[in-house]
Amino acid sequence: MDSMISIIPQPTRLHATGDALRLSNQSPLRVDPGTPEIISIADYLCTELRERHRLMLRPEAGAATSGISIILTTDPALATDGAYRLTVSDNGAIILAGTTGGLFYGVQTFLQLLPCEPGQGNDVIVPGVEIVDQPRFGWRGMHLDVCRHFFPADFIKKYIDLLARHKMNRFHWHLTDDQGWRIEIKRYPLLTEIGGRRTEADGSTYGGFYTQEEIRDIVAYAERRFVTIVPEIEMPGHALAALAAYPEYSCTGGPFRVATTWGVFDDVYCPGHDATFTFLEQVLSETAALFPGQYLHIGGDECPKVRWHGHKPCQDRMKEAGLKSEDELQAYFVSRMARYIETLEKRLVGWDEILDGGAPAQAIIMAWRDVRKGTEAARSGHDVVMTPMPYCYFDHYQGQENEPKAIGGFTPLEKVYSFEPIPPDMPRELARHILGAQGNVWTEYMADTNHVEYMAFPRLCALAEVLWSSRETRHLPGFIDRLRHHLKRLDNLGVNYRRLSD
Repeated sequence: MDSMISIIPQPTRLHATGDALRLSNQSPLRVDPGTPEIISIADYLCTELRERHRLMLRPEAGAATSGISIILTTDPALATDGAYRLTVSDNGAIILAGTTGGLFYGVQTFLQLLPCEPGQGNDVIVPGVEIVDQPRFGWRGMHLDVCRHFFPADFIKKYIDLLARHKMNRFHWHLTDDQGWRIEIKRYPLLTEIGGRRTEADGSTYGGFYTQEEIRDIVAYAERRFVTIVPEIEMPGHALAALAAYPEYSCTGGPFRVATTWGVFDDVYCPGHDATFTFLEQVLSETAALFPGQYLHIGGDECPKVRWHGHKPCQDRMKEAGLKSEDELQAYFVSRMARYIETLEKRLVGWDEILDGGAPAQAIIMAWRDVRKGTEAARSGHDVVMTPMPYCYFDHYQGQENEPKAIGGFTPLEKVYSFEPIPPDMPRELARHILGAQGNVWTEYMADTNHVEYMAFPRLCALAEVLWSSRETRHLPGFIDRLRHHLKRLDNLGVNYRRLSD
């Protein structure tokens, strides 16, 4: 492969032709048809060319015989969502796709053909290629916890932009936990007034939250980059921040404080009171109105049940519903929320603990403890997002010395690249339930955005290739060669990544 051509994730088929396209300020940029959504993609390309290479192109409707053409086609070979064909020759560049998402990903590949170094307004040379490409998985995601540490809206946009540049299309936004409530809920203002901040051991106050206006702006930003945001509102566990604000939805009545340490806490939502469900339904209703995607994540992980034991309302609930154990009470809790989420025309997503006691049939399971949980979920008929800790937890150490503080574990770049979302022994009829996978960034020990970026990159690049590129084309030495060149792009984007070992 030509040294100038270092695309991540690797396309399905790529042929370097030896041609070269010269782009200048006079080069035309055509879109066909000239619909608002396709013009928006062209505007995105123009912005990148202007900011990175000082080329001042403007999109116009109609086909072109030179310059760049972005064309939505009815070609059945490009009907798969995200598929595209990119041809660059001496005469021009043509991006063809059957969906607007495919056009956007074709633009991302085109941008990776350009020089890594910022331009000075001179002509830009683009190597000639013929590329046919499509994603392997439909769920190509990254997660970010903003509860343990809070990050400003501008950084959330940068994070989303970096996902899009690597053709990832799901952003799992972990918005509530014991250490902070980060989403404005107008019906319950104390969630952010009290739950959105904590008093640290030194007496200082730490916190922050996103207003609904900020969230709408971020959602619109993500939509323009073909990224669906999956908001997570934790329940029934990891609820101390909410209970500090509204202790009446607990089993004991409190009082509680927003957690200042990490871990799992015994005080959780009380399923014995109908008021608890009313509260959570109203929270989810406001959340659903902010996020147009089809998913609502309710967590469901690491929920101690000690408060439910011997608590009369909880025990009465179990007797009334014919439940034999507290695990079944949690399943009742999740199923009740799933039914409400259906009325919002959304689909419930939960961590694999919601399988304990039985999960609602329509629930999507995030298998985090190990891939066997994903197989178990698929065998029960659930769709699955694989995110097992040994491969997909980017809060783990990347090296064995001179690394910043992490929560533990060891997940080097090579380990991430070796990940296979569909276990080799999984029967084909179960494999169809594997939607894809995601990487998780839990931020207990990441107090600033530089640390988040360091932990996410370049492991995100490896996961992006696992999820996009075909199994047969993946090759670690080739990936590392391309990554060395790709890191120059991250330099120019201001990303603080972990350097590769020599």
